[in-house]
Amino acid sequence: MIFHLDPDIVGFPDPRLGDPDGFFAVGGALTREWLLLAYSNGIFPWFSFRDYDEPLWCCPMERFVIFPDEIHISHSLRSLIRKQRYQFTINGDFEQVIVACAHAQNRYNQCGAWLGEDIIRAYTDLHREGYAASVEVWEGERLVGGLYGVTIGTFFIGESMFSLVPSASKLAMVVLARYMGERGLTLIDCQIETPHLRSMGARYISYDDYMSLLH
Repeated sequence: MIFHLDPDIVGFPDPRLGDPDGFFAVGGALTREWLLLAYSNGIFPWFSFRDYDEPLWCCPMERFVIFPDEIHISHSLRSLIRKQRYQFTINGDFEQVIVACAHAQNRYNQCGAWLGEDIIRAYTDLHREGYAASVEVWEGERLVGGLYGVTIGTFFIGESMFSLVPSASKLAMVVLARYMGERGLTLIDCQIETPHLRSMGARYISYDDYMSLLH
């Protein structure tokens, strides 16, 4: 079932009533109020900005996550870290990261691209208010990789990542997991399963377990 949301009334129905693929609502708005309510309930916007005039909201009942203390760092990745070829920052340049995530590998022009100007603007505003964060991977003064996401409680909900050199996004994930582990933060929501995230220790938990941990 797909619900239509009134943009003037901030609220979501129970996402358990949605379609099996996790999509359950269309409408609302990409404002701070809508986004923070969404993430506080395990919901996130995901839609092709060229094909939809309104946000489409998703909430999978199985969540693909990494617990920071379970992250797997391969031998080759450890070797790369030891070489100290790259430098890392947290929130060093959020705007450059989100724009790079949108345009790396010609993503912006691909069919189904979701990281459009409205999303970039909305999450940049969230970052300025302290609700979104980024990890940067630098080679000298050049940004070569990174990721960004939303911070809710002790969770980091990953939105996108990019690499201009091999393994840069993996390095960003390692930096994020170590940063979170040192501060008692508990979970990275990967949203979508990929082979490289699975290789780093991501696994599925149920939506109900996810919400119990979040609250």
